[in-house]
Amino acid sequence: MFNAFYDANPWVFLLCTIILGGATAYVTGKAIAETWRPFWQVIAYLMCLGVVVRFIQFALFQERLLSMRNYLVDIAALIVFGVVGYAVARRHQMATQYSWAATKSG
Repeated sequence: MFNAFYDANPWVFLLCTIILGGATAYVTGKAIAETWRPFWQVIAYLMCLGVVVRFIQFALFQERLLSMRNYLVDIAALIVFGVVGYAVARRHQMATQYSWAATKSG
């Protein structure tokens, strides 16, 4: 079932995209939020990171380099991690910067 939408080895996807790329995407999203930059920059940086992840898969594991479908799946996974990192950092910033406007729930 995994090969229906991704042409690479599932272990390579897990190692390169989810673990390495996901951690990098999370930190990237967090760094962009901490410097008060706009959200669209997360998407731009993660598209570049997707190219790097595809190259690592190609260079280390002989996966196909120029596969648009695999690139889009990698980008989708990276965007999830990047958005989470951005949201966590921005939530912390807003609670710290505007503590008078934040109310505790529960």
